[in-house]
Amino acid sequence: MELNTPPPLGLYIHIPWCLSKCPYCDFNSHAQREGIPEARYVDALLADLDGEQTALSGRSISSIFLGGGTPSLFSPESLGHLLQGISARCNLAPGLEITIEANPASVDAGHLGEIRATGINRLSIGIQSMNDSALQRLGRIHTAAEARSTVAAATRAGFDNLNVDFMYGLPEQSPEQAVADVEAGIALQSTHFSHYQLTLEPGTPFFRTPPADLADGERLHAMESACREKLDAAGFQRYEISAYQRDHKACAHNLNYWHYGDYLGIGAGAHGKLTVHRPWKITRSIRHRSPQRYMEGLEKGDFSARHWALTEEETVSEFLLNALRLRDGFDTRTFQAATGHDIATIAPALRSAREQGLLEESTQRIQASDLGWRFLDELITRLMPEPEPAPKP
Repeated sequence: MELNTPPPLGLYIHIPWCLSKCPYCDFNSHAQREGIPEARYVDALLADLDGEQTALSGRSISSIFLGGGTPSLFSPESLGHLLQGISARCNLAPGLEITIEANPASVDAGHLGEIRATGINRLSIGIQSMNDSALQRLGRIHTAAEARSTVAAATRAGFDNLNVDFMYGLPEQSPEQAVADVEAGIALQSTHFSHYQLTLEPGTPFFRTPPADLADGERLHAMESACREKLDAAGFQRYEISAYQRDHKACAHNLNYWHYGDYLGIGAGAHGKLTVHRPWKITRSIRHRSPQRYMEGLEKGDFSARHWALTEEETVSEFLLNALRLRDGFDTRTFQAATGHDIATIAPALRSAREQGLLEESTQRIQASDLGWRFLDELITRLMPEPEPAPKP
């Protein structure tokens, strides 16, 4: 990324409906009560995109990600109409990656084939565990057998870029059970493996009433380490703190986030980030969270709940929080291009973090060590520049 050159631009599309709401989920998702208003929602998405023509001017979309919620609940006809509308409004990079999220209970073999025919070429399946008892404790509505069936159907449908999501640190889960989950996940033969720690997010049922026997501290670390060894042995390369890839199938859309690229976010509750170079600033936006309020934008001409510019400290913090999640970290020129600041801003903090073993000893790149990855929040806090003192009255 060069100075004064816009970073890559992704497009995130939020589809907020699910068959049921999981007790650990803090995403803007809503259990399906009645029929989903697909046509109206797609019209709202495209009208929202029409309002972003200034941001799109002269730029190409480098990746598209349909997340949720469970976007695979939408019919292939609605998804096709949406993608055709995007193509008519945007310059799309050749061969761009288009991802859709799905759950095993939300798709069947025929549905997956029709989704693939729309041009969607990457599938991310939320499995979380291959243990039926663990799935029940998580509030999931599929079984391990259904997960295997869905992955097999996805392969038959032509998805050769396939991610599976798993979690560890589940209620009543031992390190041996966490490893067994990963082994069963590896057997699915995906090209990408996302492996997250279960966290108790504010506002969720699990936060209000935590499940019994959740791992913490050394037990969690033992789980993660043992699972990582299994993934390494299976040929998965860990390129981000929670992401493993093989066959060169890293997630292009998420890489753009972690490299602090730009992205438009459309759909209920979607976030966006844009870089403006003259004068230099980063702006963020968030759409109305309520699906109903978002769709009312068709009449009101108002889809966004808020736009704002980041402070200098927020810009540096966000960059570090994303870039240090990557195994390769970042170099000093990328830092300056992405934040508008010289690396000297945080040079003393970098030296201190290296001395404490939180960063790799390298003069070329700034990378978290294994210890730094384990305590990433603390590392980011240590690297934050001191805020400017308030002017005296």
